[in-house]
Amino acid sequence: MNFLQTVLAFVVCLGSLIVFHELGHYLVARWCGVKVLRFSVGMGKIVWSRRFGPDQTEWAVSALPLGGYVKMLDAREGDLAHLPPEELKREFTRQNVWKRIAIVGAGPLANFLIAIVLFAGLYMHGVEEPVSRVSVRASEVVELSAGAVSPTASPTASSSAPSTPIATPAWRAGLRSGDLVTAINDQPVSVWSELRWNLMQSAIDKKEARLTVERPGQGRMHVVLAAEVLAALDLDGDIVGKLGLGVARPAPVVQQVIAGGPAERAGLRKDDLLLAVDGTPVEDGIAFIDLIRASAGKTVSVAVRRDGQPVTLAMTPQAEQAKSGKGTVTVGKIGASIALQPDMITVPSSPPAALGKALARVWDTCTMTLKMIGKMIVGEVSLKNVTGPITIADYAGQTARMGVASYLSFIAFISISLGVMNLLPIPVLDGGHLLYYSLEVLTGRPVPERFNEIAQRVGIGLLMTLMLLAVFNDVARLL
Repeated sequence: MNFLQTVLAFVVCLGSLIVFHELGHYLVARWCGVKVLRFSVGMGKIVWSRRFGPDQTEWAVSALPLGGYVKMLDAREGDLAHLPPEELKREFTRQNVWKRIAIVGAGPLANFLIAIVLFAGLYMHGVEEPVSRVSVRASEVVELSAGAVSPTASPTASSSAPSTPIATPAWRAGLRSGDLVTAINDQPVSVWSELRWNLMQSAIDKKEARLTVERPGQGRMHVVLAAEVLAALDLDGDIVGKLGLGVARPAPVVQQVIAGGPAERAGLRKDDLLLAVDGTPVEDGIAFIDLIRASAGKTVSVAVRRDGQPVTLAMTPQAEQAKSGKGTVTVGKIGASIALQPDMITVPSSPPAALGKALARVWDTCTMTLKMIGKMIVGEVSLKNVTGPITIADYAGQTARMGVASYLSFIAFISISLGVMNLLPIPVLDGGHLLYYSLEVLTGRPVPERFNEIAQRVGIGLLMTLMLLAVFNDVARLL
């Protein structure tokens, strides 16, 4: 069932964005008076088609679903001498350069407009999200060779031991669990996604992040994550997690105990506050679950507080098989549910405010995407970040299962990515054609046909290389 949902979510996401992208080309081409011969969703062999409209445009679905195209009347694709003069006036290359720029640029622009509409709608409706309250890991174990210094440690920290506990960057900066972040670099923050986004931007820009926080019982204060700390982070994966930050969750209180399970047999009760497992303190439900999962078949001592009194229980988690990214693993389960839901907030915006936030979000996503591409080119970010259709399908399925808001937000993000990628100055992409037409504006004459042919071959080779890399990364993640 999950597989079918993933496939359907992927097809709806990519298919709709391809249609909107190509509609951008089609509508502006018609507006500029250019005759459109075919509108295809997909590439390669046509599997279905119908002709509609005054020009009898062929609307088609092709075999390869990764892309689409709009075919216009074009002298570069055949001899048009047999056509009457009124038809030749509608040929693409006979249009002035500004019309050609408008037609080519309309596809990526359509992607950006769809993202703006989706984000604005989500902001107006209001999306339930965790508040920007953090949990902070005090330390983490870092593997160090003799005399090596961790990039996240203080300048004097070193060790000759195989592994050493190192204070996390967030802890060293002064952040503590329970802090509510209200602003980053003077930008207001109210939900977790805004906190994460602003910290990612600071890490990519290698600039310090000045956090305004409210600490229970101590009021407002300021915490600074230094530029050198953020610059030292590996930008692959969860940047916020590498700082030692996570979403603050409620105290680990037992919400339900399943009859006949290990928890009930051990004497655990509803409303018990979990304190420690074998002497290891538990800060929230996630920490408790991790300790229990790692203790399959072992008897552990669970310290709880019940009606204000400490109680110690001997409990043996039942061993069960569970799927993980590395295959099937054995985990411990006790048959109890623990409070996990963080504090949530829904903040609807007025239409003007929602539109402004949507425009800012699309702009920030575009600039961040371009910065990441630049860092990949110069080697500052691993090429493992290049993802393909398998990863996109996986995330499409995950977000669809999370809810409509998450899925629409994912579609908006993919739409922005498609728009940015299509604007890259690579021959065969829209950005490559825009580069040619920009040169034509500057020089007053079109790019030589021979140069165009060579560039097209290079562009196809580059795109094929990128696709192979993306698929390789996808498969590597699965394995």
